[in-house]
Order: sequence, then C-alpha cells, then structure tokens
Amino acid sequence: MAEPVSVTTHIAAAPEVVYDLVSDLPRMGEWSPENTGGRWVGGATGPAVGARFRGSNRKGWRRWSTTVTVADATPGRAFAFDVTAGPFAVARWSYAIEPAGDGCDVTESWEDHRHPAIARIVGPMTGVSDRRSHNEATMRTTLERLKAAAEAGG
Repeated sequence: MAEPVSVTTHIAAAPEVVYDLVSDLPRMGEWSPENTGGRWVGGATGPAVGARFRGSNRKGWRRWSTTVTVADATPGRAFAFDVTAGPFAVARWSYAIEPAGDGCDVTESWEDHRHPAIARIVGPMTGVSDRRSHNEATMRTTLERLKAAAEAGG
C-alpha cells in the first residue's frame, strides 16, 4: 500500500469547532471540490464509530456514490472514515486536529485501499487518472474552505 497523502493547515478556531465541521458529513460538500454531501444511513444520525454514511461525489459530468463507515470519532482530536464502493475497499480519509497557538493545526489524510487493478478501472469512470495528485490538490482546497468556515464561526 502506498504512503498516505496528507495536507496540513493552521485554523484560528478551537479544535472542537473544527471537529464539528469535519465530522458533519452532510455538510462536506460545502468545502470539498469533489464530495457533494450525502446522508447518514442505517439509523445513524451523526458521527460515531461504526456509523454509516452514503456520500455523493461529482467531477464534471461524472457522478458516483460511496458508503463510508466512521472509524474514529474523537471530539476535538480526530475523525476518520473508511470508504467502500459495493464490496470493494476504496480509502481511508482522516482528520487529525492538534491544538496550536490561536487555534489548531488540521491534517487531512487519504490512504488508498484499492487493489491496483480496481484503481486502473475506476480512473476513467471518475475522470481522475492520478488519484494521489488529484486528492492532494482537492485536500488543499477543502482545508482552505474549512478554514474560512471555521474562522467565520462555523
């Protein structure tokens, strides 16, 4: 498995404020350039380990959905979820939140869990041939938007 891709930014907001934003998966479309939001499923109503969420994604005219299962939900510190598409493991997305100065440092990370053959097939379907580079760029945008929202009070 390849090394995770990670991007860090400083946000002048309390770690709890940032956690509340990144763990509110229906709002993720407000900061992510690819995810458009979604809904909690299976009786889940919010972030808790084991809770499931159906996410919607878009790149240009291409649209797809995934299911995520929350793997870590530590308020003010960490949020992570595992992504699947049908029976296939796709990725783990995580947010580490560390108190720093007037707020916190937030690191968004992506770990590719796809089998290499699946990755080659899915690239044309999603319009992303180099998922690592693409995700690094979109993570920078996501964190910039998250920073603006958190520093404006959420």
